[in-house]
Amino acid sequence: MFEMIGITSAGTQMIVVFFVLMALRVPVAFALGLSALYAMWKIGFGLELAGDLIATGITKFSLLAIPFFILAGVLMGSLGIAERMIRFFRVAVGGLPGGMGIVGTVVCLFWGAVSGSGPASVAAIGPMIIKGMEEDGYDRAFAAGLVVTGAAFSIVIPPSIGLVIYGVIAETSISRLFIAAIIPGVFMALTMIAVLPFARRHAAPAGSPSLQTLSPDPYAGMPRGRALWQSFRHSFWGLMTPVVILGGIYSGIFTPTEAAIVATVYALGVGGLAYRTLTLARLYDALGTAAASSAVVMLIVAYASLFGWVVTVDDLVRSYSGALLGLSDQAWVILLVIMVILLIAGMFMDPVTVMFIALPIFLPVAREMGWDPVWFGVLVMVNLAIGLITPPVGINLYVAANVTRLSIERVARGTMPFLLASLVGIIVVAAVPQMSQVLVNWLR
Repeated sequence: MFEMIGITSAGTQMIVVFFVLMALRVPVAFALGLSALYAMWKIGFGLELAGDLIATGITKFSLLAIPFFILAGVLMGSLGIAERMIRFFRVAVGGLPGGMGIVGTVVCLFWGAVSGSGPASVAAIGPMIIKGMEEDGYDRAFAAGLVVTGAAFSIVIPPSIGLVIYGVIAETSISRLFIAAIIPGVFMALTMIAVLPFARRHAAPAGSPSLQTLSPDPYAGMPRGRALWQSFRHSFWGLMTPVVILGGIYSGIFTPTEAAIVATVYALGVGGLAYRTLTLARLYDALGTAAASSAVVMLIVAYASLFGWVVTVDDLVRSYSGALLGLSDQAWVILLVIMVILLIAGMFMDPVTVMFIALPIFLPVAREMGWDPVWFGVLVMVNLAIGLITPPVGINLYVAANVTRLSIERVARGTMPFLLASLVGIIVVAAVPQMSQVLVNWLR
């Protein structure tokens, strides 16, 4: 059939089969695996190679960071650390113009520095932030849009699971990627905050389903100075989490992979000793949730190794990257094409899948153009973060729709102002590479 329409390359046929399976709503991991197995059969390699290739693809030390960062994020959500953080930031900045909108942005980014997972952040802290923004006069759909966008940029804010995977694929220093992502991540947060003054604010419609909210405010009626101190004291150990994780990485005490394990042990210590919220039931639930989330990511990584092997064997990298380089002599044109492709791909696939499919083709182009792989990695992450909030398959949108009990269409409309601001932000990140390089050069 493929030969009849002029597609003779097994690798290209594999890509077509993958998108057909995706259109048929086959889960991403299985679509990757089945299309790769088809290409292996087409090329004539024995399918018994599949097991070895899958094992080779997932037995990489750096990938251990994924399940442990996910577990750390789940533990910090279930042990009350998130609620204490929200209270502190609400006391600290809740009185500024924009109130809970600024609190929501700060907490989403702060939480992203802990969990490294966009959907997990929406599920863990979304209900509390959205409820607080409703009480502050924001429409629920707009509040959901802010959480969806803020949580999406958790794959940019270090420590980031996405940056770990990029570092593995690109064979680039994960520590340098983490450092380089700090300023662009904060800048993207500022583009979100810039939207808040233009938000149409009104009370939530009567009869709206109730969301999870904070427990009774223990700081109500206190003088602001005392409330700020008390909230800081109660949330101190939680607020120290990014300091411990990132400080340890940047000072060379431990690697990013080891930092994930440290984060998990730290969360257990804070929950068990400082806050005394750790119970066997909560630990069991957290382990189950983290295992399920980790399994989804690692299954994609496993089957993507088959996909990547076919891409290499069939020499798709050379032919596709050559075609991309042949589009123009201008570097900015090629970069624009790559960014558009990533944005479109992110509309239909999760970031992990996009990276495993696209990076083997784009990285040789980046090297040929002389682009800094660390800057390019940060730019890729910002692109893929925007994909998490873009219909039709923006994962964060579906999680937010579930926790808010709103339709996916209403959540998507609430996200539009932030999406437009994010598109402006990514242009700046692409046009000003120094934004990603200044801290790396300073700490070198």
